Amino acid sequence: MNSASTHAYDPARTTPRALDTEAVHAGRDDLARQGLHAAPIDLSTTYPSYDSRGEAARIDTFAVDGAEPEGTPIYGRLGNPTVARFETALARLEGTESAVAFASGMAALSAVLLARASMGLRHVVAVRPLYGCSDHLLTAGLLGSEVTWVDPAGVADALRPDTGLVMVESPANPTLAELDLRALAHSCGSVPLLADNTFATPVLQRPVEQGARLVLHSATKYLGGHGDVMAGVVACDEEFAGRLRQIRFATGGVLHPLAGYLLLRGLATLPVRVRAASATAAELVRRLDADPRVARVHYPRVGGAMIAFEVHGDPHDVIAGVRLITPAVSLGSVDSLIQHPASISHRIVDETDRRGAGVSDRLLRMSVGLEDVDDLWADLDGALGATADTATMGADVDAERPVAGLGAASGR
Repeated sequence: MNSASTHAYDPARTTPRALDTEAVHAGRDDLARQGLHAAPIDLSTTYPSYDSRGEAARIDTFAVDGAEPEGTPIYGRLGNPTVARFETALARLEGTESAVAFASGMAALSAVLLARASMGLRHVVAVRPLYGCSDHLLTAGLLGSEVTWVDPAGVADALRPDTGLVMVESPANPTLAELDLRALAHSCGSVPLLADNTFATPVLQRPVEQGARLVLHSATKYLGGHGDVMAGVVACDEEFAGRLRQIRFATGGVLHPLAGYLLLRGLATLPVRVRAASATAAELVRRLDADPRVARVHYPRVGGAMIAFEVHGDPHDVIAGVRLITPAVSLGSVDSLIQHPASISHRIVDETDRRGAGVSDRLLRMSVGLEDVDDLWADLDGALGATADTATMGADVDAERPVAGLGAASGR
């Protein structure tokens, strides 16, 4: 099937729909009219056309503004109908005009940086902590970008004429630190604020409503939700989406149609999954906070299914001791995962920078899934074991200060 919903939101829609409804129906609105119930998967890499003059005109239009060609698709790198359905749905959920999907979250961030650099705006202002690979991409200057790391209060003073982007993540990976996005957007002035919304998802917050102009997701996580798809997506206005499509076309960071299908299917249950896992996470936070083997618990005001906690004992023993919870990187799946950021997800970040951002060597990050809360607690309880010597509790927590900006952090 070659027809697909447009990326842009429908300005003619007069009756707003709740997020739960959009999650189920956005990107699928045309199916019933076509006699379909499930969205089709279009695996074509190329499409036949006997009108080469018309093809030339459509390609010229794409080259000018990056608008998706009207009518029959041309080539998989220009766009795919199945992927377009996911992009339409995600844009609706985030409240933006458009969204552009990529093969991974890092491909999506790379495209944003390249798009701004193509305009002569290579400087980025960023607030730590970010996902470790995002931090590394900015710090290493692999795409020719230059980064200035600041505290939230220092954003305005760090802006330069060549600043193309201010990047933040809230709640942050892995400390769950939260930022005032509205205040940050004000500090940015005319510079776009990019908010990584992977942890919160549009179920818990919509950054554009607080002034962010670009919203980044590692769609591998909650949007897919089942640990079986890798993708990234940027929600933004149509003008910037056009630039991102041109970057995607030129660099080839396209999302496979099957991944687009799985993501669209994942969105349908996103609100239910996020709320259920968040309720379990909140209960686990309560129990961890009362446990003498735990030095500090971090959990954001916005809620969510991510937990960070520091132990008095050896965090590697906890990783080795879980049986129900899977010791693995990534997050946002229906099953619970736990990892040690200083060893894996943020290992690539300089040790001084990592610790300065609150990522201590005793910090564990847990992605809470849909298992029964008592089963999860039994596993955590067994893994925590005797990780802390009660005689030395409080003396061996690396003397680390509480991380600023956390919605809920307790320390004993």
